Amino acid sequence: MDTDDDIARANRAKRGSPFLNTDQAAAYLKLSSRLLKRLRRAGKGPVFRRHSRFVQYHIDDLDAWSGEQAAREIGR
Repeated sequence: MDTDDDIARANRAKRGSPFLNTDQAAAYLKLSSRLLKRLRRAGKGPVFRRHSRFVQYHIDDLDAWSGEQAAREIGR
């Protein structure tokens, strides 16, 4: 997987649509897709939506989740 390509796709998606697929969301958060999927299954990842069989993440939810993670690190 080419991370630069994923980031470019995420940036294009952000301009055109607020929804990103798992690979795009992972690139946006600078995580691996595998980790993001693991977090989703454990109920610890960002809010996601299921559109039919497709998992989609809203960019605002990704930003909110990322901010919460930073706040938790500061509070330690």
